[in-house]
Amino acid sequence: MSFGARLDEAVRRARTPLCVGLDPRWESLPLTLRLAHGDGNRPHDMANAAAAYESFCLSVLELVAPFTAIVKPQMAFFEGCGPKGLKAMRRIIARARDMGLLVILDAKRGDIASTATAYAEAAFGGTAFGNATLSVWQADALTVNPYLGEDAVAPFIAEARKSGAGLFVLVRTSNPGAGLFQDLMCDEEPLWKHVAHRVAEWNQPGVDASGWGDVGAVVGATYPEELAWTRQACPRVPLLVPGYGAQGASLESLKAAFRADGTGAVINSSRAILFPGPSNAPDWKDRIATAASDTSAALAAIAGLS
Repeated sequence: MSFGARLDEAVRRARTPLCVGLDPRWESLPLTLRLAHGDGNRPHDMANAAAAYESFCLSVLELVAPFTAIVKPQMAFFEGCGPKGLKAMRRIIARARDMGLLVILDAKRGDIASTATAYAEAAFGGTAFGNATLSVWQADALTVNPYLGEDAVAPFIAEARKSGAGLFVLVRTSNPGAGLFQDLMCDEEPLWKHVAHRVAEWNQPGVDASGWGDVGAVVGATYPEELAWTRQACPRVPLLVPGYGAQGASLESLKAAFRADGTGAVINSSRAILFPGPSNAPDWKDRIATAASDTSAALAAIAGLS
């Protein structure tokens, strides 16, 4: 079964396309956690910062699991806590997988040859040491930057397919400055469209009976026309759609991401779910659960899955 098929199955089972981003930020953590691991303003040390992130994200997993089938840890926040932060992320990913959640590791990797293979092995099946393979992250999918070209993406595709995992390639990102390079014209089309066409080509060999493949595209909801174009031009490519919630994209703009049956895309929401109220609110867990429930229902309705 391709990653795209597993993703489609997970969305149908949960009856929502919601993907919850795990982006812990010290200044936004519940005050009780910041006081347990620091003075409220700063952590005691890196170990305490990592412990706070781990405690928070493990709580989030329990709170959002009834309302989603997919989580997306952002590696940068855990790297910011040093080695203990990476260990915390590994335990969070393991817990998510134990709960039956799909894990998209948001690391935006991009490199060539053996370096790309090393990144990909760590993300998926494990790092090879002689005749032994030792697991590292065990993610179900990884975000990838294609700027270095096809030889930079190929090792990620190869390793993903060995493990039944998938990729999400940056195509049209949600940030305001995305057009600086992505809108540059090349052969009468903007660069991002050339990337989208190539993603569709890379995806095709992995398409199975479900109609979905294992190489997806990241397309921001903040650019609804581009989102609609990508959905039509790449009908078998799974889409990961950031930009909804704190980045300002509207619910209506998301309609274009889905096929007629409501499938084909997962919509990420991070800050709006993780930090829905003041950090000193004693009912922060209830607030997160409510935010996840409300977002899940709204996305299910717009996709036609409710």
